[in-house]
Amino acid sequence: MTPLMHATYKGKVDMCKLLLQHGADVNCNEHEHGYTALMFAGLSGNKEIAWLMLEAGADADVVNSVGRTAAQMAAFVGQHDCVTVINNFFPREKLDYYIKPQGLNKEPKLPSKLAGPLYKVITTTNLHPVKVVYLIKENPLLMEAEALKKCCTVLDLICEKCIKQKDMNEVLAVKMHYISCVLQKCSTFLQDQEDKLDAFIKNLLKGRDPDCFPVFQEKFIRECIRKFPYCEATLLQQLVRSIAPVEIGSDPTAFSILTQAITGQVGFIDADFCTTCGEKGATKRCSVCKLVIYCDHNCQKLHWFTHKKVCKILKEKREKQEQEAAKEKRREEKLAHKAEQIKTDEQLAETEGASNSQTEAEGPAVASAAEGLEGSKMAAETNISISKSH
Repeated sequence: MTPLMHATYKGKVDMCKLLLQHGADVNCNEHEHGYTALMFAGLSGNKEIAWLMLEAGADADVVNSVGRTAAQMAAFVGQHDCVTVINNFFPREKLDYYIKPQGLNKEPKLPSKLAGPLYKVITTTNLHPVKVVYLIKENPLLMEAEALKKCCTVLDLICEKCIKQKDMNEVLAVKMHYISCVLQKCSTFLQDQEDKLDAFIKNLLKGRDPDCFPVFQEKFIRECIRKFPYCEATLLQQLVRSIAPVEIGSDPTAFSILTQAITGQVGFIDADFCTTCGEKGATKRCSVCKLVIYCDHNCQKLHWFTHKKVCKILKEKREKQEQEAAKEKRREEKLAHKAEQIKTDEQLAETEGASNSQTEAEGPAVASAAEGLEGSKMAAETNISISKSH
C-alpha cells in the first residue's frame, strides 16, 4: 500500500492533501488486490476524502481483482454517502469546456463567472428542488433570468453528450435534464415575480389540506421526468414504470424514485431528512407536534405557512399514538409478569412433586431397614439370654 492509500483508509484528510500536493499518484493500483486510493476512501466512509480523490483525477471506473469499482466496494460495506459522492461526481474540466469559444462561435456558451456557481449546483447530491433553489439564491450571479437561461443551455448540451457518447451515461443525463428544468422554472419566476424565488419555494412547499402533501412539487418533478427528450433511454422507462402506477399523495413519491435512480439504491436509511429542503441528517423537530423534522430554523420558518394547518392534528395523532404505545407496553409488562409468575409456580410445583416422590420412594426402604434393625436387636437379645442360661 502506498502512503496515500494508508491515509485515505485511515480518514486523514490533511495527510491526503499533503501527499497530493507532493505528487502522489491517485490512480496507482499496484496493491496486491488492485485496490486504488478511491476504493480505500470508499471503504473508510469519508465523503470529503472521496471527493478529494475524485477532484485529483481518480478514475471511478477502475476495478480491483474481484471486478468491483470503488462505488461498488463502498456500497458493499454500507457507505452509501460515499457511493452517492462517487456516482454524482462531474469533472470540472468538462464544464470548463463551455467557457471557451468552440468552432466558429465567437462567444462561449457559458460566461466564465458562471462556471463556479453552476458547478456547485451540478455536483450537489441533494436533488430536492427547494435545495437547488437555495443554491441559486446563495449566489447573486445566478439570480438573473438571462444567466439561468445560459446555464440551462449548457446543461442541455451536457445531457445530449451523455446520451450520444460511446459510453452512454443515462444517470448523468437525467440529472442534468432535471437540474435544467428547475433552473428554467427559476428563470420564469425571476422574470414574472417581484419577490424573486420565494414564490416558487412556497409553491413547492404548499401542502393540500387533508395531509399537507406537496402536490405542486410532486407534479413538477413528474413533469420534469416526462420532458426528458430521449425516450429510448432505459433509465427513463424504469422511472416511468415506477412512477406511473403511484397516485399523487401516495408512497413512493416521484422525488424518492428519482433520487434512488440517480444517487443509487440505499438498502437501509438510518437518518432523518429535512421536510423543507430534503437535506440528510436533520435533527430539529417542530416544538409542537414533534413529528416534522428540519435542518435549521430557516427551513422551519419557510415551511410554517403550510405546516401550521396540520400541526395540531399531528400533535393529537402523536399523543394518541404515545398513549396507545404506553397502554400496549403496560399490557405486555403485565403479560410478561403473569408468564413469569406461572413459570415460577410451575417450578415450585415440580420441586414439591420431586420431593414427595423421593419421600414416597424412600418410605418402604426406611421401614424395611427399621424392621431389619429391630429383628437384629431381638436376635441379639435372644442370644444373650441363651448364653446366660448356660
